[in-house]
Amino acid sequence: MATKILVVDDEPWVVQAVRGYLEEAHFEVISAYDGAEAIAQFGRHQPDLIILDWMLPELDGISVAQRIRQTSGVPIIMLTAKVDEEDRIEGLETGADDYVIKPFSARELEARVRAVLRRSAGAKSPILEVGDLRMDQAERRLLVKGEPVELTAMEFDLLAFLMTYPGRVFTRLELLEAVRGEPYESFERSVDSHIKRLRQKIEPDPRNPRYVLTVFGVGYKLAKESG
Repeated sequence: MATKILVVDDEPWVVQAVRGYLEEAHFEVISAYDGAEAIAQFGRHQPDLIILDWMLPELDGISVAQRIRQTSGVPIIMLTAKVDEEDRIEGLETGADDYVIKPFSARELEARVRAVLRRSAGAKSPILEVGDLRMDQAERRLLVKGEPVELTAMEFDLLAFLMTYPGRVFTRLELLEAVRGEPYESFERSVDSHIKRLRQKIEPDPRNPRYVLTVFGVGYKLAKESG
C-alpha cells in the first residue's frame, strides 16, 4: 500500500507541482486548498504525512497544525516563504516536524519527506525503559507511569535517542544529527522547541523537569533514574 501524503496549499499550481513530484516518487497524494478542507481531508483519509502551507486563508497552517496535534502525532512538514528564525521556531512549537522553504526543489522536498517518514517509522529495536518511561519503538508507543502519551515524530525520536543513552549529555547539533541524519545548524534552536513541547507532555512539572534535563552551556540529557 502506497504511503499517503496530504498536500495543503491555497495555490493550485503549488499543489499540482508537489503532487507531480510525489506521485513520480510513488506516493499517494491527497490535496486540500484551505485549512478547513485540510482538516476534513485529514479526518477522512488519515494520511501518513502532511505537507502544509503556512499562509493559508482564514484558517492558517499554524492553526491547522494545532488542531491536528490535539488528536494525532502524524508527521507535518511546513511549506513557507518565511525565513526568519523566530517564524520557524513558532511553527515547530505548534508541532511541525520539519520545514521546506519556498522556493524549493523536487529533490529537496522528496528528501525531507523520506527523512521524516523514516523517523516516524522508527527502528525495530527492543523496548526502552528508563525509570517511569517505557517506549516501544516498533509500535511507536510511549508510556509514562503506565499511561500512553502521544508524541510527534520528532519528539519521539529525540526521546528515543536520549533513552538509548541515559545520563549522557548531547549538544543540540548532535541531537539533530542523530534524528535527522545530518546537522542543520540553522535549525539548532529548533531542538529547544521540541524539548519544550516534549516536557509539556511527559513531565509532571515542565518547569522543573525530572526526565529530560538541561545541561547549561552544553545541551540535554535524560536522567538515568527518571521518575
